[in-house]
Amino acid sequence: MLMSSKVKHHLTRSKSAYRSDIAILDERGFVRTLCLERKRTERTGRPILLVMISAGQTLKREGEELISGISQAVASSIRETDTFGWYEEGKILAVLFTEIGSCDENVSLIASKLEGALQDTLSPEEFGAVDIKFRVFPNEAVGRRNHDERDLVFYPDVSPGAESRRAARVLKRTIDVIGSLLLLAMFWPIFLIVATLVKLTSSGPVLFRQNRVGQHGKCFTFLKFRSMHSNNDPTIHQQYVARLIEGKADCSQSAKGPAVYKLTDDPRITPLGRFLRKTSLDELPQLVNVLRGEMSLVGPRPPVPYEFERYSIWHRRRVLEVKPGITGLWQVLGRSRTTFDEMVRLDLTYARVWSFWMDAKILYRTPMAVFRTDGAY
Repeated sequence: MLMSSKVKHHLTRSKSAYRSDIAILDERGFVRTLCLERKRTERTGRPILLVMISAGQTLKREGEELISGISQAVASSIRETDTFGWYEEGKILAVLFTEIGSCDENVSLIASKLEGALQDTLSPEEFGAVDIKFRVFPNEAVGRRNHDERDLVFYPDVSPGAESRRAARVLKRTIDVIGSLLLLAMFWPIFLIVATLVKLTSSGPVLFRQNRVGQHGKCFTFLKFRSMHSNNDPTIHQQYVARLIEGKADCSQSAKGPAVYKLTDDPRITPLGRFLRKTSLDELPQLVNVLRGEMSLVGPRPPVPYEFERYSIWHRRRVLEVKPGITGLWQVLGRSRTTFDEMVRLDLTYARVWSFWMDAKILYRTPMAVFRTDGAY
């Protein structure tokens, strides 16, 4: 396999073209650069390479000489357009390579050059203590892994330990717990009525349980009142979802006017199920998901795994940046009258500008959207 001309030039030009010394970017600056390049890659598809260098519990405990040696090796191996800094202050140094081409051989050559420089610069004992990891984004193999093993190294801004979001997460979780408890107390008679009707009108369990992809790619058991016949074939939905994500789904023209991007004539749905879906009563059991911490009152709808596997790179952010919810911008602004890409953009907008007042407005507008039943099928 031939390496790209950019990488070949990067690897073969003289050492004088590289830095002789290098400053270590602080964690905040490096993470900001990493997130910016990741978002650029989400749009362009051009891969980036992240090299993570650590030594035991903390690099600083090993002394400044080790850090100086690593810096010297990195300085002799990277271009001015590459970035070197702290991925995690005092613990993990990292190098971000951009414009690396698209073939595995290019990554191997860059990795070999950097490892060789480290080995030449550090003593055998120091090199033996250093742990080096190479991560490529986008890595399509990651998208096919078990969702509970989602690699978040390229998403430090939305990872569970992100300091900038800790206070917001606590506030949102407090609202979710109080809100779900109040709603469960208010709607328990409706729970009983709907559960009884489901049991009497069709054979099968009252609740429909389905594996869904939640925040950070972690799967959970999603709850709904069953609106379909039991033991149905999901192929019809899988095929429709594939066409919808690719922008090739047939849209239905309703009597009210706008096109509807939804499977509107699904033969698997029971007569009662159509009413439950139209009124969104089938969604009530998700208050239990909220109470468990798997969902939020407000957020993107959680996808099924076969839907997630078809996502483009930038689509995946909707299950990484914020916890999935029962209602959200999509439900109150567009619902099934938006294309898939438009829905994802609404979800990403919500994740970017989230606030307590935004959640309050969405929750206030949700009953109106439910009563209108506009775009609900």
